[in-house]
Amino acid sequence: MNLKRYFIRALHRLQKGPGYTYKELLVWYCDNTNTHGPKRIIREGPKKKFVWFFLTLLFASLVFWQWGILINTYLSYNVTSSLSIGFKTMKFPAVTVCNANAFKYSKVKHLLKEMDKLIDAALERILQCGKQDPFSPLAVNSSENDSQALDLQLWNQLPLVLIDESHPDQPIIDIFTTNRTGAGTQHNSSSPSPSNTTAEAKKYKVAMKLCRENGTSCVYRNFTSAAQAVMEWYVLQSTSIFAKVPLEERKQMGYQAEDMILACLYGAEPCNHKNFTQIYHPDHGNCYIFNWGMDQEALISSNPGAEFGLKLILDISQHDYIPYLTSAAGARLMLHEQKSFPFLKDQGIYAMSGTETSIGVLVDELERMGYPYSDCTLNGSDVPVKNLYKGFNTSYSIQACLRSCFQAEMVESCECGHYLFPLPEGVNYCNNDDNPDWAYCYSSLRSSIRHRQFCIDSCKETCNDTQYKMTISMADWPSEASEDWIFHILSYERDLSTNVTLDRHGIIKLNIYFQEYNYRTISESAATTIVWLLSSLGGQFGFWMGGSVLCLIEFGEIIIDFLWITIINGISWCKGLKQKRAQTRYPDAPPTVSELVEAHTNFGFQYEDGSVTPGSGNCCRGRLPPEPGTPPPNYDSLRVQPLDVLELGTDTEPE
Repeated sequence: MNLKRYFIRALHRLQKGPGYTYKELLVWYCDNTNTHGPKRIIREGPKKKFVWFFLTLLFASLVFWQWGILINTYLSYNVTSSLSIGFKTMKFPAVTVCNANAFKYSKVKHLLKEMDKLIDAALERILQCGKQDPFSPLAVNSSENDSQALDLQLWNQLPLVLIDESHPDQPIIDIFTTNRTGAGTQHNSSSPSPSNTTAEAKKYKVAMKLCRENGTSCVYRNFTSAAQAVMEWYVLQSTSIFAKVPLEERKQMGYQAEDMILACLYGAEPCNHKNFTQIYHPDHGNCYIFNWGMDQEALISSNPGAEFGLKLILDISQHDYIPYLTSAAGARLMLHEQKSFPFLKDQGIYAMSGTETSIGVLVDELERMGYPYSDCTLNGSDVPVKNLYKGFNTSYSIQACLRSCFQAEMVESCECGHYLFPLPEGVNYCNNDDNPDWAYCYSSLRSSIRHRQFCIDSCKETCNDTQYKMTISMADWPSEASEDWIFHILSYERDLSTNVTLDRHGIIKLNIYFQEYNYRTISESAATTIVWLLSSLGGQFGFWMGGSVLCLIEFGEIIIDFLWITIINGISWCKGLKQKRAQTRYPDAPPTVSELVEAHTNFGFQYEDGSVTPGSGNCCRGRLPPEPGTPPPNYDSLRVQPLDVLELGTDTEPE
């Protein structure tokens, strides 16, 4: 009870100056504030008072509107990009070189023998469709004879089919059988006339049939060219075959560094294949990285120009290419940062055989701002996708994240991993024997927009990145006048033979150097800072209402006073409610002291209302009559009042 009274007195003492009503508080604020406008409202006449009230309300609304725009602009966290050019000693980039062909055909021919037979027969069958009806007797007999020596079990796992576009129902024709599926299965035995051969050659479209293991669901992936269909079929089938080959055997099937790198020179210092780090890339087989920085410090370039760069002579051995797996000839190369994994399929470039390719490099350093200005990451630790490329001890990149995410989706959906990406622990690569419907699952997953968007949303760009801009020029190499002696020397150095074992179809010369000895830094900075926000807010407030920070403090003060008055009024309302409840509980006047004493000492005492009479026997039933006595004086002035009726607003305290 004392605590409650103390709290109420504290509220009263804090309420100084403005009074106890909202009107008095508002008048006090308008008369004492430093903001322009409110003073004129209470000091001017009725007409001007209305005008100043309208102007003050209008300009206050404009201030809050401008403040909302400024705060929203600040919370959008926009950035500005600045470009600066600097000069310093720069690290030479890591250079990854690979052969466009992943394996030597002479070493993998025994694995691809059945596939080559199938694809040769399929091409012959496809070409027959342009000359005669696929269901003519000659075509059927030829197909049946070829099928006897072919492994159709391998073909039926992932077959190619023909779609007859000239038929209204577009029936599907199996290449190695005489079956025709679809609505139009009736065969018309009439052969096209020779004059209509060109038109008939265009009516068949090649597609790939992808089915689940039980054959309940099949899709047909169409191609505009049979060449695309053949290469895609060969890639999927070879993926299944190479997935079952151990990694060390695959490395032995590829191009070795001592055979591929014929000459190397960095600046004025000679180098050889031992200065390169070997990695296995699923798309290109054995790749070799110069200046990767894993085992030793990165090399420094002292000057720009071709004389201070890297010079290489490569032998790609084009004669040993796999005919259906690789259609491009040359070397695949990429410039990247040290300790980063090279994703040549996305960021690499080709160098053509029989040419000298000069690559001038410009360096761009990107510096992005982190959260909340952009959703970038420093090292990938805050990315929800597990980086499967950590086994290479490389840094985080968004390409590694996207591939790791796709592999995770592949494992979850297809219960196996794709051959082109690293495997999680406890998972095997997909193949036709263990996973018959993996191609159907992979094709569905690759074409799924939802899965692609999930990986894009999960992965983040790196906050700091280095990009190498390349200027490429080419010339024939060697020239006709010098090719004889150059090929003799290179053949002797590689094979210790006086015979020429090299030709311009397998030789590539590379020159990689800094084009200019400077670098560009593209950095992001906050477009709006807290200093900008405060100055803009104060500028708008001062322009429209002539206010300052002190005016805001005054406004905060009136808000606090408003809350105190509201609390006091609430307490007064609660106190009045308690008094009403006490009056309802005791509607009559309370008994006097004499009445209370007499009721406890004289059992024959009756109240004035006569509610208890001697005849009723309510109070003295079973008892002896009391002895008569003299009652005490009746002090009507001494009355016991309920404690709730006491005034709590008094400011006096008992001593």
